[in-house]
Amino acid sequence: MDGSTELLGISAFARRVGLTPSALRFYDDCRVLRPAWVDGATGYRFYSPAQEARAGLLRGLREAGLPLAEVTVVLDGPEHEGREVLERHLERVRDRTQAAEAAIAVVLRSLSSTDSTTEARIGGLELAGAIRQVVPAAASDVELPALGCVLIEIDDGEIRLVATDRYRLSMRVLRPTALVGGPCRLLVHAADLIEFGHWAMRVHEVTIQVGPDGARARGTSDSRVLATTDDLFPAYREMLSALAPPEYRVIVDRLALREVVDSHADAARIALSLADDELIVSRADHSGSVSLPAICREDLPRRIGFDPAVLGPALEAGVGPDVLLEISAVDRPVVVRSADQGSFTTLVMPVALDTSG
Repeated sequence: MDGSTELLGISAFARRVGLTPSALRFYDDCRVLRPAWVDGATGYRFYSPAQEARAGLLRGLREAGLPLAEVTVVLDGPEHEGREVLERHLERVRDRTQAAEAAIAVVLRSLSSTDSTTEARIGGLELAGAIRQVVPAAASDVELPALGCVLIEIDDGEIRLVATDRYRLSMRVLRPTALVGGPCRLLVHAADLIEFGHWAMRVHEVTIQVGPDGARARGTSDSRVLATTDDLFPAYREMLSALAPPEYRVIVDRLALREVVDSHADAARIALSLADDELIVSRADHSGSVSLPAICREDLPRRIGFDPAVLGPALEAGVGPDVLLEISAVDRPVVVRSADQGSFTTLVMPVALDTSG
């Protein structure tokens, strides 16, 4: 074949693209990645360097666990169908990961060895403050029992408290003064955690102990049992990792913004817009407009809508005089950060501003 010196044998091509020769033969048989040329006499397969990109995509999709039938849709089908296939597969992966985490957590709690005991020590006031911030994001009208709970994770040298009602998600990260043992997850009903927070507020230092017999919290002179549930909490880490980088950032007086939002508490939705270092808050129909001084990186091209009953508590739970809003798009979760406490983060879902219905 003319120009065959530019082609690569199956072994050389396999090394270059990170696939095995047997995998390349299989993909040829399946007509997913056909060789550029096959020697009719010997049956040897040869590949073109131009096929490396397709081979790389194929390897990545297979490493992600995508079935071969769906791989062909991504590689050869219309772009919109490929995106739908990938989004469905990502949802399946998240569900499997969430189920695996829950199953492993149950097994870890059932282990009876002393090595399965975890102890974390944290200041009582700091723990009580974190509970106060996170609990409002738990659901009160509970369709899914786990949404009425707060997740307490002890892992990677941190204590994380997480709650979500599907419209907002709040997370506070604490650094324990001492930590012994492996990772563990506790799911505690929000109402029980509020009562526990009142107790922790009066304790100088709290030691959370998780072992085969359950979870307890010890203070200086007494202790409390932490009643937990085995319900399945949403895979919040995947939610956070899926967030798009912010396109717009605005810093505004937290208390002033909360006051304006509270003044529109009777509205079904309010709108925020950015222009000329101002944050403009109004009702969806543009009435009741109030301008607040703000620091904006750039103007938001469209107004973004919120339910004041969701945005208000997110601002109330913050700390310090200022709040940072990170916006990626008007239909994507908005990150609400405390300028004075970077370890506390709240995600708030926007709402549509169309009132025609």
